[in-house]
Amino acid sequence: MMNSPPLQGLKVLDFSTLLPGPYATMLLADLGAEVLRIESPTRPDLLRGFPPMVGGDTSVSAAHATINRNKRSLALNLKSPQAKNVIQRLLQQYDIVVEQFRPGVMDKLGFGYSVLREHCPNIIYCSITGYGQTGPLKQRAGHDINYLALSGLASYSGNRNGGPSLSGTQIADIAGGSHHAVMSVLAAVYQRQRTGKGSHIDISMTDCSFALNAISGANALALNSSPELESELLNGGSYYDYYCTSDNRYLAVGSLEPQFAEQFFGKIGHLEWLGRIVQQDQQDALKQDIADIIATKTQKEWITAFQDIDACVEPVLNFIEAANSELLQSREMICEVNGHLKQINTPFRFNGSKPQPNNPGATLGEHNQAILKELGYSAEEIQGICGLQTTPN
Repeated sequence: MMNSPPLQGLKVLDFSTLLPGPYATMLLADLGAEVLRIESPTRPDLLRGFPPMVGGDTSVSAAHATINRNKRSLALNLKSPQAKNVIQRLLQQYDIVVEQFRPGVMDKLGFGYSVLREHCPNIIYCSITGYGQTGPLKQRAGHDINYLALSGLASYSGNRNGGPSLSGTQIADIAGGSHHAVMSVLAAVYQRQRTGKGSHIDISMTDCSFALNAISGANALALNSSPELESELLNGGSYYDYYCTSDNRYLAVGSLEPQFAEQFFGKIGHLEWLGRIVQQDQQDALKQDIADIIATKTQKEWITAFQDIDACVEPVLNFIEAANSELLQSREMICEVNGHLKQINTPFRFNGSKPQPNNPGATLGEHNQAILKELGYSAEEIQGICGLQTTPN
């Protein structure tokens, strides 16, 4: 565990719920930032009730306990008269805001960027939305699947027979929203250190997903021709693909470079097929021939066959197999929180150490009294703000 996490000293007010914003602030908290969630006492985060529930009383959502680890929770009705004063006091300590409402909602509540900037001129204010703060769809509802659809990514992710396919994880939400939000916040922190000025960051998950088109998108713009399903080198248009084994498991074959391809085709007993990999009209037939060979052995047999060969061939593991694998165990990618709750560990590592998480996601309003006392409110005022039955400490 690191003695001094890299982001120690950064303080973040998190108004977001569900996945994109909370995942972003989880990453910041993993790196040592102090994150305070501002949560509605009447409309709790749906992730809190997302099964399965864990813990002795089975009242804690496993997903919530992970994605909101190392954060404090203040239950605050943003429509109440006292909320504005509480936020103003918090801004004296917390000068980074992450919010995930539709454009204009925070303004209506009295906590938009222009208002908060008056109380905290150097505030960094990150807004995460599906379609951005401007544009024709800014008020439209959406989910990960919609952002991927409108970004073009879904159009060539899948197969010709089945069409576009869903990913096992939420690419637009996490790779689009969460990761770009963290990068932008840290860039804004650096800019503020140089200039003293804050920023309003506009994260559109559709924009970010569109940017993820990367190689295929660059080629499409150059050729003015869109990529299609199973038409690209890396989307199933070559032998770079998953192949089913005799026991209904899968093998991932990524042997693109000549030296890896030679190892792969040699091991499956068909070195003569090397010449076919550059013939575009041979790809479907080549893939079928490879599939027929891979289907003759179990996944375990293929693991044994390729374990000492550098051919970019690996088994498709299920999640528990991956979690228990020598690779991810050695990389400390599973941790225990509070001595019993297993979680996916942070992937960050600095100087050989990880900033270990140590507290699961807080219960709704768990830190109300402590936070409001820190802000100088009396027990009587706290009761008025949060409707709590308080007792003096």
